[in-house]
Amino acid sequence: MQVQLHATPEGLAKTLAAQTASAIAAQPVFRLCAATGNSPTLFYQQLALRKAEFVDTELRLIQLDEWGGVPPEHPGTCISYLQQHLIGPLGLKPEQCIAFQSNPVNPLRECARVQEALNAEGTIDLCVLGLGANGHLAFNEPGAFLQPFCHLARLSEESLQHSMAVDMPHTQLYGLTLGMADILSAQKIVMIVNGASKRDILQQVLHKQVSSRLPASFLWLHPKVELWVDEAAWPG
Repeated sequence: MQVQLHATPEGLAKTLAAQTASAIAAQPVFRLCAATGNSPTLFYQQLALRKAEFVDTELRLIQLDEWGGVPPEHPGTCISYLQQHLIGPLGLKPEQCIAFQSNPVNPLRECARVQEALNAEGTIDLCVLGLGANGHLAFNEPGAFLQPFCHLARLSEESLQHSMAVDMPHTQLYGLTLGMADILSAQKIVMIVNGASKRDILQQVLHKQVSSRLPASFLWLHPKVELWVDEAAWPG
């Protein structure tokens, strides 16, 4: 795991966006798997400002996860976030995106549909992740075992306390998410960690002890992971 330590989230976002824009521009087709939440927002904003640098590349977006049990127009859904920060600003068309339906009639079938689309799409070039408060990646929550492919997730209390879920009915919420094998199959993984609230859980990840009780620790099994972290979150 290569550490990229920056003084501020703003500086981190600008540097990562410049690097990513160059990587996208270097390929005719680039597949980006995108997390949502507070951590990657500044990066996505900076990447959108650089869209002129990769106009000749076909950018394809893969949604990492979604809140299940809420209508897609709810402002807290992951697809609403991606529309605001990536799909709209980058001018992506629906056919360029693989996305979960947030309120499917058959959630299991929805996971199978996304998995089939992902398998047909080809290898993810870059997977952008945040670090959950309990060490989860996407909605791969800590537990006795982890699921390899797209699946339904029972959400932890930490996930239910996320700011995106504040106005959602917690009793019917569940997760729709890519699995650990899907994530670890990416050519490159970037995990963005900002803020003092993530310092303790990041320190646990840095112990290099791989456990299903700490899903983010599985990143140590991948050959090309970059940890982009600001000073507030860095354990020191």
